[in-house]
Amino acid sequence: EARSLPMELSEKGGVQNNGFVQNEDFEDKETATSSQEEMPKTCSVDVDPVAVEEAVLKPYAGMPKEVLLQFSSQARYRVTREILFWLVIAGAIVLVCATIAIIALSPKCLDWWQASPIYQIYPRSFRDSNMDGNGDLKGIQEKLDHITYLNIKTIWITSFFKSPLKDLGYGAEDFYDIDPIFGSMTDFENLIAAIHDKGLKVIMDLIPNHTSDKHRWFQLSRNRTGKYTDYYIWQDCRQAAGSVIPPNNWVSVFGNSSWEFDDVREQCYFHQFGKEQPDLNFRNAAVRQEIHDIIKFWLGKGVDGLSFGTLKFLLEATHLRDEPPVNKSQNGVIITAYSQLYHDYTTTQVGLHDIVRSFRHTMNEFSREPGRYRFMGSDDDEKEDIEATMMYYGTTFIQEADFPFNFNLINMKNLSGNSISEAVNSWMQNMPAGKWPNWAVGSPNAARISTRIGKEYINVMNMLLLTLPGTPVTYYGEEIGMENIASENVSEEHVNSGPVATLPEKSPMQWDGKVNAGFTEGNSSWLPVNSDYQSVNVEIQSTWSNSSLALYRALTLLRNEELPMNRGWMCHVWNDSNVFVYVRELDGLDRVFMMVLNFGQEATTDLQARVPNLPSEAVIRLSTHFSNAGKVVNTKLIKTEMGEGLVLEYTTAKPVHTMEAFQGKCFVAEKACYSKALNLLYVNC
Repeated sequence: EARSLPMELSEKGGVQNNGFVQNEDFEDKETATSSQEEMPKTCSVDVDPVAVEEAVLKPYAGMPKEVLLQFSSQARYRVTREILFWLVIAGAIVLVCATIAIIALSPKCLDWWQASPIYQIYPRSFRDSNMDGNGDLKGIQEKLDHITYLNIKTIWITSFFKSPLKDLGYGAEDFYDIDPIFGSMTDFENLIAAIHDKGLKVIMDLIPNHTSDKHRWFQLSRNRTGKYTDYYIWQDCRQAAGSVIPPNNWVSVFGNSSWEFDDVREQCYFHQFGKEQPDLNFRNAAVRQEIHDIIKFWLGKGVDGLSFGTLKFLLEATHLRDEPPVNKSQNGVIITAYSQLYHDYTTTQVGLHDIVRSFRHTMNEFSREPGRYRFMGSDDDEKEDIEATMMYYGTTFIQEADFPFNFNLINMKNLSGNSISEAVNSWMQNMPAGKWPNWAVGSPNAARISTRIGKEYINVMNMLLLTLPGTPVTYYGEEIGMENIASENVSEEHVNSGPVATLPEKSPMQWDGKVNAGFTEGNSSWLPVNSDYQSVNVEIQSTWSNSSLALYRALTLLRNEELPMNRGWMCHVWNDSNVFVYVRELDGLDRVFMMVLNFGQEATTDLQARVPNLPSEAVIRLSTHFSNAGKVVNTKLIKTEMGEGLVLEYTTAKPVHTMEAFQGKCFVAEKACYSKALNLLYVNC
């Protein structure tokens, strides 16, 4: 039986809780007065002490600080609080560590010049906005939706500097101005703003090797004015029998002597190209600074990248010795053709790459702002000398161009599965480790695909271009299969006495089936429109599900959506006179894309015999024959017609790049691995 304790209770109301009393002095006074007036009667009762303790210590809403502290110090509350505190700390540490780990393990995101194909525009032929027959900058702005329609985010606009157009704009009269034929500087600024508003990037050409003979610098130099005296390369020439004898046997790219006598200065100036294009003297520091200032000017205008052309010609040997002839029996004979000499003293001289690196340094000054990296390309076609081309990438520690433009697929002398394989492997095997490849199948200086190799190969060449690793470059009109115009339709009058040789591939863009193919609303165009424009144009091909344009769009979409296509492995699987076969794979992803491309005659290929563990069946993801998409093919018996291309898709646990038999035939630039569990990319596979 529990002990009983006496407890005095007021007859008026039982136990009082003073937890909410706000003024204790006032309450005490009231109690004292009350006790004088009436003495309470008391009585004794038995109370359970445990019940009293619980009644006193039980938490309640609105407890004062002193009461609250009594409970907070109890073990059951203190331990719970400490557990929650350390859980929060541990969670924060785990979150920070996970963030650091993800950043450390995540591969570098592809930059804008890597993630999208590049669309090259020859501005005089793209779109005429003012009915004068010449394409212009406003015309490009009018057609920006076509670029986004192609799933492309980068535009490359060829030269538009103020120029006499002797070489179609590549001999600048003023590096700081737009040629009036293309519009004004305001038009250019509006175009840049419109391009950026659509989330696109723009690259422009810069040819620093020479200027026009109409340039202010040349006019001052020929008059020996101040610092401009040595802005160009001048040498004394001997006179004999009324003709000028040049200092040596150097020949221009266009043929005949690369020295031209100037009546004003009475000396010869040097020109690697036309006589209207005198070479700048890059051994003069003031000239180099002028080019750096030009770079800064255009980057300051908002240009996202520059393509530097003719870089290998920047320096010449100072000793002026004759260059050795290819045919030694021609020693002492007057040579007029560029191909007849070894150009040991007029190209790729010591110090050239120091100049290129200085250009890169200037461009890097504008790349510090996040998201505004400035691309640098070099547009020098070394043809046979692949090692010289690769030097423009720079080294691991000293960067030059992001990439030198690759013309291997344009320079092929004949078309076959073997020649395609050779062109692709030549670049991939010689490219420095960690660098980014690029590919082009057309340019302003080469015949279009359909003219060069045949209409039947347009689609398969575009399939090759858009499924190889790296950045593809598309020359305007190749997405619809435009052809060269007939040479007999081109005359000197079209270009103010400019060169005619490369004009057929510069015919106006074919937008629709109306007069002048929708290029201009004027009466004529600067070059004739191709006669096939009513069936080969953007408008009509956008309505055909099996058109070249539809296939091009499907390929760019595939490239953008599928990880193996934009940053995975490329493994060369097989080639013969007809087909070229390769796969695109990504570590951690069991889906593989295999390209079977026919560049010869109809063929049947047994790929199971070439690739161990290859699944017996694959699905056609894309085909140059649209009706075949979605069909299943037997990988032991893959039939392709002339010019047919297949993008096959299959799953495997044994990708090609892990097979010993294909070591040395697989390449990857920006390596990444895929985690299915986390659905993200990481670098340490």
